[in-house]
Parts: sequence; C-alpha cells; structure tokens
Amino acid sequence: MNALKAVWDFFQYQILGMRWLNELIGNGLSSMGIDITKRLGGSLQFFIYDVIKILILLSVLISIISYIQSYFPPERTKQIIGKYRGLSANAMGALLGTVTPFCSCSSIPLFIGFTNAGLPIGVTFSFLISSPLVDLGAFILLMSIFGFKIAFSYVVVGLILAILGGSFIERLKMDDQIESYIKAAGSIDIEMPELTRKDRFVYAKDQMLNILKKVYLYVLIGVSIGALIHNWIPTELLQTILGAQNPFSVLIATAVGVPMYADIFGTLPIAEALFFKGIGLGTILSFMMAVTALSLPSIIMLRNAVKPKLLAVFVLTVTVGIIIIGYFFNTFGSLIV
Repeated sequence: MNALKAVWDFFQYQILGMRWLNELIGNGLSSMGIDITKRLGGSLQFFIYDVIKILILLSVLISIISYIQSYFPPERTKQIIGKYRGLSANAMGALLGTVTPFCSCSSIPLFIGFTNAGLPIGVTFSFLISSPLVDLGAFILLMSIFGFKIAFSYVVVGLILAILGGSFIERLKMDDQIESYIKAAGSIDIEMPELTRKDRFVYAKDQMLNILKKVYLYVLIGVSIGALIHNWIPTELLQTILGAQNPFSVLIATAVGVPMYADIFGTLPIAEALFFKGIGLGTILSFMMAVTALSLPSIIMLRNAVKPKLLAVFVLTVTVGIIIIGYFFNTFGSLIV
C-alpha cells in the first residue's frame, strides 16, 4: 500500500504537478541573484513555473482529447445519444462535453450544430453547460494543483449541474425559443468520410495549435493575476472579502466571475492562489464555474441562437446551481480536502 501511495504521489506531484520544474526555476532564479523568498522573486517564480506547466499539460491533453473527439461528428453523436431518453440522454450530453476542449464561446457553434442535428433541447443545454466546465483537460490540470479528491469533486458537481440544468430546461418545453434561422437550417445527413489514423493525428495537432493560440493570452493573464494574489495581496484582505466569515463570499465570487471571459485554464492559476490564501473551496469553485460557464461574451453569442426568454432561463438556472454548489462546498468542503 505504501508503495502504491509513493507511486501515486510521484505521478501527482512530479509528473502532473511538475514540482521538479518549480524547484529548477527557483534554483535558476537564485543563481541569477534573485531572492525568491521576496515578493518580486516569488512572483516571478510563480509566473514562469505556472505558464510553462500549464502550456505543456495543455498541449499534451488537448492533442489526446482532440484525437478522441475526431470520432464524434454531430451526426454520429445524434445516433449515439438518440438511443437514450430522459436523464440518461442528458447524462450522455453532459459526458460528451468532457471530450470537447473548448471555452464557452467555442462550445456555442457545436451547440448550434447539435441543435441542427435534431438533438433534444435539454440534451444540447446539458452539453453547453458541461463543455467549458468539466473537460478531461480541466480534470488533469485541477488534479495537478489541488489533488485528485478536489478535481474529482469538481467534475462530479459540474456534471450534476449540467444534467439537472439541461433536464430542467427540457421540462419547460421551450423549443419555440430557438431562433427560427437555426430551425430552418435543419439537419443534413451526409456520409462522413472515415478518417485514417494519420488524419486523426493531424486533426489533433491542428486543434492543439488552434486552441493554444486562443487561450495562451488568458493563461498569461490568469497566471499574472494568480502571482499578484499569491505574493502581493494580504491574506487578511482576501479573508475579509471572500473568507468563510463572509456569508456573501459565494455570491461575490459568482458576480465577479460572470463578466469575465476566460476558459478554465486561465482561471486555474487564480484559483490556485486563492486556495493557498485559505479561501473556501466553494467560493473558489463558484468563481471558476461562473467565469467558464457564464462569461459575458458567451452569453452575447448565445443570444444569437436563442430568444431572450430561454437565454434568461439558462443564465438563471446555471447561476442558481453555481451558488448552491458554492455554499455546499463551503459547508462540507473540509471533508474533501
């Protein structure tokens, strides 16, 4: 048992967490005369380490996930999910989101494609909620920072929110709230050419490069904010605003997160810094979910596909779900950590 634990710890901390890289960067900065125990030196070490680690993991993970995703064009997805009904269909839609390495804005074109393919509205919204929240890349990166228990809990609550949120929207029978031009497009059943293994590798490489081009700026911004929080903002100030003693901390984190635009990879460094400042797990998760699932640009894009009533229901459903999750984890999160 001890041997298994040692192997797991090595995998989590040295392979995923790349702590060897942090030590290497720290030694390199120290050899250059930079004191990493000071604010400036510590911020520089945090920035270089997190940027390199996240971009390396992203490159590997997006390539793997994109290769898997190449097997699931919209028509094939329709055939698979069409076999299920009720919550099972919503669960399949939510699980499908785990193999799409996209931010919320990038998920919307797929949401439209699935709607055109004839998938039920609730299933497409389950996908739309889960896709930016709980993809496999996010799980691995979360595990590299927070450990398996927190990463697994995040994925579980994200999937539950996607399944129940999509099911709730389905029960409201709001199909008439889809914009008419999307309905008019209809579904075109065409025979998809079978990709060779080489084609899939090329597709995975292209997806990896395209997504890195889209997210690297948000990673840099997120790491910069994380370094600022980690080394410059007093713990006491953060505890006053977002600490457990403030009953509105989850509401504040959710409200701050919604107007921001980033994917989960950009929010992770901020979440990491907040976590090590002692901010409650529920408050951190609420912030991450609000940024990734309800960013203002994605809401504007979604308005082009659905009518205001359905858009309002979607935003309200996800917001309430995020707040409930936040308070739940602030209350019981200590049992997980």
